Amino acid sequence: MSQILLITISGEDHPGVTAGITAILSRHNVNILDIGQAVIHATLSMGVLAELPGGCDREVVSAEVERCGQEQGMRVRIAEVSADSYGHWVAAQGRARYIVTLLARKITADQIARVTEVISRHALNIDSINRLSGRIPLGDLPDLSRACVEFSVRGPLAEMSTFRRDLLEVAGALEVDLAFQQDNMYRRNRRLVAFDMDSTLIEAEVIDELAARAGVGPQVAAITERAMRGELDFSASFRERVALLHGLDEAVLEEVASDLKITEGAEHLISTLRTLGYKTAILSGGFTYFARYLQARLGMDFVHANDLDIEGGKVTGKVTGTIVDGERKAQLLRQLADSEGIDLQQVIAVGDGANDLPMLSTAGLGIAFRAKPLVQKSAEQSISTLGLDAILYLLGFSDRDQQR
Repeated sequence: MSQILLITISGEDHPGVTAGITAILSRHNVNILDIGQAVIHATLSMGVLAELPGGCDREVVSAEVERCGQEQGMRVRIAEVSADSYGHWVAAQGRARYIVTLLARKITADQIARVTEVISRHALNIDSINRLSGRIPLGDLPDLSRACVEFSVRGPLAEMSTFRRDLLEVAGALEVDLAFQQDNMYRRNRRLVAFDMDSTLIEAEVIDELAARAGVGPQVAAITERAMRGELDFSASFRERVALLHGLDEAVLEEVASDLKITEGAEHLISTLRTLGYKTAILSGGFTYFARYLQARLGMDFVHANDLDIEGGKVTGKVTGTIVDGERKAQLLRQLADSEGIDLQQVIAVGDGANDLPMLSTAGLGIAFRAKPLVQKSAEQSISTLGLDAILYLLGFSDRDQQR
């Protein structure tokens, strides 16, 4: 009858540890049921779940493994695993798996403690913890530092909404972002990412910038704020704001475009997505003129926005064509996915305003970015602490996977 041994090894990392241990197991025709290892600050931790064939002398195998570990300066622990215990462990592999992603400027013990307490309270087991961000230097943090730790957790989750709420409470208290996703085949297999423009890809509301130059800044800004909070119908408020731009010189559009500030992480995110073969789109309730400017600058694939009517070099205060409001964004998202042969579960949508909620809920992954409170509460995921390129962490890409 076969025996199962759990072999755990730890110590200063150096070449040959894994090779030495597995060579011994190979000589005894051992089957490897599970294996894993990690290195933290040059310290190796490795575990091997080994099945010894019938007739194999456990004492001999154990002695050889221990001797090899001692010769290499490693600590070795060997424990027998019963067939029942192994059976329960195998059965647990069928449980649902989730990913909890912690995003912050730096990672603290308090953050880890609070997150893992929530995980434990909901009776979930942590399978692994991985740092996706690069190593943080000692001393003062660099400008716009990024830190990310990913928890892979498993188990039956009775109240998913309660678990998500508890994570959001921790995120709010610690001023970090916590994302919670099911770990399924779509997570690393997204193909299309659609972005809102104003206050998402750029750190401005373009219509407010135009209004300031037209001398109607306060009036337009007040309407914009109420619309983004969801207090006003977008289409009606949009026409009202555009009407206030009547008579603005067309040359002002170029001036505003040249002054636009790209959001932190946007250029890195778009270039990485392009390298990985993703399609990218701007679906904006703003103006086509500025969306085309960003498309050229960032190298994006598709643009849908509102056409500002201009006659004789002056803004008429009207828009032509169908206004891109919330429902129109969701419709355009579905059309793009269909035309590219992409399942909606493979689509990501990113936005900050109430008019983005329909497309965020349509996409397989909807992300509220530095969003209004209403949008944060309604969206599946929310990022407020880091830049747009933190989205790559939600897709499971570490800094090592990314080109800078």
